[in-house]
Order: sequence, then structure tokens, then C-alpha cells
Amino acid sequence: MVATLAIPEALVGRQAELNQVSSVLAADGDLLIAGVPGSGRRRLVQQAAQVVGARVMEIDCLRATHSEKFLALLAEGIATTFTTPPEVAFIQQWVRDQPVAVRSLSSGQMQLQWQATTTDVWQLFKTLLLLPQAIAEALNCRVVIVFQNFPHIRTWDRSETWERYLRQEIQQQSRVSYALIATVAESWVQQSEMQVVFLGPIKRDDLQPWLQSVTIAQGWHLEPAAIDQFLNYVQGNWGDAIALLRRLRLEQGQVVNQDRTITPQHVDQSAAALVKDLSLTFESLLLLLPSSQIRVLESLALDPTDTPHAREYIQKHHLSRGGGLQGALASLQQKGLVYGPEYGYRITMPFLAVWLRQIMQGYNPDQPLQHS
Repeated sequence: MVATLAIPEALVGRQAELNQVSSVLAADGDLLIAGVPGSGRRRLVQQAAQVVGARVMEIDCLRATHSEKFLALLAEGIATTFTTPPEVAFIQQWVRDQPVAVRSLSSGQMQLQWQATTTDVWQLFKTLLLLPQAIAEALNCRVVIVFQNFPHIRTWDRSETWERYLRQEIQQQSRVSYALIATVAESWVQQSEMQVVFLGPIKRDDLQPWLQSVTIAQGWHLEPAAIDQFLNYVQGNWGDAIALLRRLRLEQGQVVNQDRTITPQHVDQSAAALVKDLSLTFESLLLLLPSSQIRVLESLALDPTDTPHAREYIQKHHLSRGGGLQGALASLQQKGLVYGPEYGYRITMPFLAVWLRQIMQGYNPDQPLQHS
């Protein structure tokens, strides 16, 4: 049985970023949200769109394995986002002169369709990308199109033809805001007029009151040392904080005393169980990485440092010198596995760091976990 846990709707520790994103969307601007998975990027855009009263259309580029699939995702996003009678009526009228047709499903939902064998996919792309702008202009509404995992487009758009056209439309469309979600801000974004919002780890002082409020709502009492232990484990990672809380709830029958007090030992036990659950995922992840990047991860897990380029650190951990180390760090940042210098080159997934230390130090189930 999967444990459920009430999560507060308000963003935690992101008020400044929420104000920034809301301001951009209110001015019909475009932006890129840079941060590692689990940092709250999608939630930030959704909250900001709610603040300015904008409709949100989400496209996960990770699901697009080729151009036709990308078009299907665009069509699906339009059909599931614009569902009010005025919006449906406008779409039905607008597509009469376009290579797209509207079909009503038995569920009552609208579906956009076309003849894939006879229709030019490039023209379809232009048509589907123009439709949200046309809706916003005709109905005087705000629209935000969110592209998650945006760089993944290049896995099939090798010539970057589709990406270049999309960038052009982002600059030209005035009634639709685009929010790209990625791990880092690439050079073309920094050279454009697009605003960039960086999401780092959530500050400890912001996570602690949230943790206390959630656990009180569960009827738990966390000892002060248990709070410190919890925060030490999650290291400001929102996704890991939720995962550890859910693990605590799942095991509350075994780990929580009758007076519903949670001790540091309870947190350790739940963290150990969570790491065990994630071990296969971590093993699979390492299989996808070159040995140079694995070596960097192992070094940072065992011996965290703000200066991995230091000669003493390189010699101590037998790392590649010069460009080899820099390339490994840059690739790990691009993958969302390591923070950049602004956050001290920490591993972004705290429980991955715990698991790596276990492996390198020789796992002993009778010993408590060690967090950085």
C-alpha cells in the first residue's frame, strides 16, 4: 500500500522566485527555470500562472522520441488545456482553414487529428504552435506553455531545425509566455531576452518550519535531534524531503512510539529503507555514466569539497587533470547530478551520496547511515 501524505499547496522557500516568475508572466515574458529534478520547477510555474490568472499548457519533451510524437504531444496539450465552450468553439472555427481537424471523443473531450501519411509535419508544427497564440488573442486570456526537459528535443532534432523555429516563435509571440524547464541555462538562453530563474537547494531555515507543520498535521512529534537528522539527510532537496516523509509514514507502525514521537533513530531507519529501495535505480544510473564521471561522484560523496579542481584533491582521489575533470563536472551538472560552483559542487541527490558512501566503505546493515 502506497503511503499518502498531505503536502501544503504553498511553495516552500521559493517566495522570491515566485515573485520573479509571476512578474515575468504578468508582462507576457518568457523564461527558463533552471534546477535539478525535485527542486520544484514545475510547481513554481504553476503557482505563478495561478497568481496572474494564466492557463498552463504542459509538454514533456522527454516523451517525444520523434517529430510525429512531438506533434501529438502539442495536440494533446492544446486539447486538454482549452476545454471551455468558448475555447472549443474558437478552435473548431479556426481549424477550418488549417490541416487539422477536431474530433469529439465519447468522453466529451476534444481531440485534434490529421492524416499523418499525407500531411506535411512541418506545416502541422507551425499550425499547432500558432493555435495557443490565436486563442489568447481572440479570447483575451493569458497562456503559459511549459516545455519540460526542453533540451531532450535534440535527441531526435539533430539538426536543431525544430528547436530554432521554436526559439523564433518564443521571441515573436506576444500573447503566449513560454517557460522552459531544464537543469542548466545554456548559452543561447543567456544571450536572449528570456529571463532565467535558478532554483538551488531550499534553505534549512525554510524547510524546518514546513517539516514541523506537516508532521504536526500527521499527529507526530519530532524530537529536535530528529529534525536535525532529517534536514541533514535531505540537504535542501525538496523531492528527497517528500520521499523521506512518505517513508516515515509508511513505516510509522514500526518506527514511531506509542506517543507518536519520532527520534533520530526512527529517521535513520526510514532513511536506510529508502536508500535500499533506491539502490537498483542508483545502480542503473551509474551504468549510464562514463568512468570519469562515476569517479567524480564517488569522490564528492566520500569527501565533499567546494574546490574539486584543487591539486591536492585531484591527487588524493586520482581524478583526471585539467579538461577531463572540467568536462566530467560540466556533464554531471547538465545531467542534474551535481550542483555548480555556486552551491559548492555538491551531489544534488543526497540519498545517492549516502548510497555511494555505503558502497565505497563497505555496507554493514548493523551500522547507521552516514550523511554529509
